[in-house]
Amino acid sequence: MLLKDKVAVVTGGTRGIGLAVVKKFLEHGASVVLFGSRPETVDKAIAEIKAEHPDAAVTGMSPSLTEAASVTEAIQAVQAQYGRLDILVNNAGISARESLYNYTTEQFEKIMNLNVNAVFLCAKAAASVMKEQGGGVIINTSSMVSLYGQPAGCGYPASKFAVNGLTKSLARELGRDNIRVNAVAPGVTRTDMVAALPEAMIQPLVATIPLGRIGEPEEVANAFLFLASDLASYVTGEILSVDGAAMN
Repeated sequence: MLLKDKVAVVTGGTRGIGLAVVKKFLEHGASVVLFGSRPETVDKAIAEIKAEHPDAAVTGMSPSLTEAASVTEAIQAVQAQYGRLDILVNNAGISARESLYNYTTEQFEKIMNLNVNAVFLCAKAAASVMKEQGGGVIINTSSMVSLYGQPAGCGYPASKFAVNGLTKSLARELGRDNIRVNAVAPGVTRTDMVAALPEAMIQPLVATIPLGRIGEPEEVANAFLFLASDLASYVTGEILSVDGAAMN
């Protein structure tokens, strides 16, 4: 087990890639606190996990990730319960595909607030705990569109480009405190959002992927597992693409 006795927080851990990461970390021996936007979604995710693995070391919280006090309180609660925090996964995020001509300032600010500001707040709170205990790992969820952009909805790729910048800068700053910081940039992945798309929209996406298919959440979770584990003990400041070479 690659994460035996480690304590992890996964934001946006109630569904999709986040939930796959939670399950993967639990499978490899970690205790996991999943953060979700609402108590009911947190409870639903934990119930799903417990139905499969009744003894899983998983709990949940629903702090407001865009409010510094709420984030700090939640991270401190994790530290109080477990005595440490080894891994933070900043996975919570939202997207949009509006044309620039229809994009409102409020929509742009909403995306930047959760996709960038929340990453900063969570990283800051977690790093304080990790420095005190002698080290840790922070992994951010980026996206393939942070590298290539997308034809509409400029706020989302802009926010993920900012996540890449945070990742590389924090890796340089926090390395002296034995805190590694990396990001995973998934491509098209079989999440609820993608599953809801009509086949006519999915096939053109698949056509751009040399591997000839979209990715599975577990495949993306494997990248998080690697970066969280000691297998990646000398890896920091990297944006790891998991996209089947799409657009490359």
